[in-house]
Amino acid sequence: MNIVDYIDEDNLITQQDKDMLTELIHYTLKEEDIPFNYEVSVSFVDNLAIQKLNNDYRGLDEVTDVLSFPLIEDFNAEFSDYVYPLGDIVISIDKVTEQAKLYNHSFKRELAFLTVHSILHLLGYIHETDAEEKEMFQRQKTILKEFGLERK
Repeated sequence: MNIVDYIDEDNLITQQDKDMLTELIHYTLKEEDIPFNYEVSVSFVDNLAIQKLNNDYRGLDEVTDVLSFPLIEDFNAEFSDYVYPLGDIVISIDKVTEQAKLYNHSFKRELAFLTVHSILHLLGYIHETDAEEKEMFQRQKTILKEFGLERK
């Protein structure tokens, strides 16, 4: 059993967008060969809320588009039938709207991009070096293209 929970206290996105994200998250984790049942939590907030979280958890007093809080460290461990909490994702809907306009694509495509990006972070992908960034961004691009949300 795989679960995606949403926290959207201010109703910042539609149920249709949540349904699309649920499909995308399951698709991404299937493509990444996740060998266990998982639960992912996704919260939608405004810029003020994400800035506070960014400051509290990363010591950066600035707005960001998405934060990822992974909960599994060893993906090579043995897993049972238990549902494992994969991690938490927090997305600034203000930044989704702003970046969709900036990059000249839809709100849906930007929301999907940030979600895949964050899921990959939950799986241990990082982009601190050029090689890591190239690998992660190529993976994002491939997943989004195969899902039907490539950048146009």
